Amino acid sequence: MSDTIHARLDEQTCTVRDQLQQQYGWNDSQIVREGIKALSYLVAGGRKRKIVGLGKFESGVKDLGSNERHLEGFGQ
Repeated sequence: MSDTIHARLDEQTCTVRDQLQQQYGWNDSQIVREGIKALSYLVAGGRKRKIVGLGKFESGVKDLGSNERHLEGFGQ
């Protein structure tokens, strides 16, 4: 795979690029690298989503947050 990227930018993207260059002093390559890093956090492909709050509960049910039967109707 080549390490060189050629891209056509629309007017709005050019404006954002210009703002980033002024604000951070980045060149085009730095903007692309930082943009790819930022997108990787948003996309986060392949990682299983975790449910906050898994652990021991007073009820003694250990899988309270991960068992689909316990989660029915949650978040609807």
